[in-house]
Amino acid sequence: MATKLDKTLKREIAVHGKPFVLSIAPQGLKLVGKGRRKGLELAWEDLVSGDAALATALNASVAQRLALEPSSNNNPSRRQINGRSQRRRSAR
Repeated sequence: MATKLDKTLKREIAVHGKPFVLSIAPQGLKLVGKGRRKGLELAWEDLVSGDAALATALNASVAQRLALEPSSNNNPSRRQINGRSQRRRSAR
């Protein structure tokens, strides 16, 4: 028996070596560059009805300046602590 999807499930994936976050929700799915808020969205209704290609093309045309690339602030060697950028120090 499958588990019902009642809340958003997020997973990090790498595409061509770049980090992305895939969110699977009861409403649909969303692919976002890691460290970003906006991304590509696809509703389950569009996918099931066969309008997925049309919905994706419409979303792409509306958001032409959408930056799907991961954020440049998403550098694992730099961390923000109390609003300050801190470099990770190696263990001695």
